[in-house]
Amino acid sequence: MAFVDSFSRIHDDLRLSITDRCNLRCAYCMPHDPEWYPHGEILTFEEIVRIARVAIAEGVGKLRVTGGEPLVRRDVTTLIGSLAALPGLTDLSLTTNGVLLEPLAADLARAGLRRINVSLDTLDRARFTRMSGRDRLPEVLRGLDAAAAAGLGPIKINAVLLRGENENEAVDLVRFGRDHGHEVRFIEFMPLENDRSWDLRRVVSGAAARRSIAAEWPIVRDPAGDPHAPASRFLFEDGNGAVGFIDSVTSPFCGACSRIRLTSDGKFRVCLYDDEESDLRAALRGGETDAAVAARMRDAVARKGRGGALDILESKTAIPLARTMHQIGG
Repeated sequence: MAFVDSFSRIHDDLRLSITDRCNLRCAYCMPHDPEWYPHGEILTFEEIVRIARVAIAEGVGKLRVTGGEPLVRRDVTTLIGSLAALPGLTDLSLTTNGVLLEPLAADLARAGLRRINVSLDTLDRARFTRMSGRDRLPEVLRGLDAAAAAGLGPIKINAVLLRGENENEAVDLVRFGRDHGHEVRFIEFMPLENDRSWDLRRVVSGAAARRSIAAEWPIVRDPAGDPHAPASRFLFEDGNGAVGFIDSVTSPFCGACSRIRLTSDGKFRVCLYDDEESDLRAALRGGETDAAVAARMRDAVARKGRGGALDILESKTAIPLARTMHQIGG
C-alpha cells in the first residue's frame, strides 16, 4: 500500500504536530498575539499513535514530531516511546526550538527518538531576543550540547535568514555547525504567517547563502543526496561535514514532495499551502474504523495539486491561508 497522488508522487513522510503552543514568538511563524486551540480540540497521545499506525500500514516509514514547540507538550517522552515502538517505522525524528531540550534530551533518546532538528536563526543574543521575542539563546545552546551527548545525531540546525535582520550570519552559523559537528540547513522565508509581513524582498535566497558560504569554504553537491529530501545538500571539500539549502520559495521542490501532515487538532493536510483538510479527529471520535481513516487519507492525497509553492513562485505574492506555521507544523 502507498499514498500516491495524481502526479505519481509517493508520500511516505508524515509530520505530526502535537501542539500549537510555543515558548518563543518568532514573527515568521506566528502572529504577535496567537490564539491557542482549546485543550479538548488537541489530539490525545492515543489518537496520534493510532493515526501514525494507520499511516505506517499504508506505506509511511518516516515520522517527524513537530509543533508549535513539541517539547512544551506534557509527557512528550511517553508519546515518543509509543511512536518508536510502532512496527514498520524506519525513522523517528523531532523538530524543536531547543529551549527545553537540555533536561529532556537523554529521556527522548532513551524513549527511542533517533534524530533531532533544532531551529536556530542567530548566534547573537540580542538578535535572538529580538527575532524570537524571548531571551533564551543560552538554553538553546545548552540543549544542543545535551542532544549531542545523548546521541541524538546527526543534529541538524534549521536557520531562516531575513534580509535586514540576520542575512549576514550564514557564515557564522556554518562555522558553528562545523565546529560542533552539526549540519546547518538554510530555509528560505516562507509566506506562512497571517500578519501580512511576508515580502519577497525579505527572502534571502539559497543561492545567495551558498555564494557566501562557498567563498569561505568550497562546497560540492552531495552525489548521494536524497532526491525526495527538501534540502539540497552540499559537502565541504575539506571533508568537514555538509550544509543544506531548502529553497522553498525560489526553487520549490514540489515535484518530489513526499510529505503529508497532521495538525495538532487532527486535520490531515497534503500541502503546507493547501487549506483543504480532512478531519481525522472527527473520524476517530465518531467511531470510524482504521480502514475508513486510511481511506480518508488516501482520498486526500489523491486530490493533491501540483504544489502551492509553485503558485507563489509564479505570482511572487503570498497565498492567504487559514492557519499559520505554528498551527500547521513544520
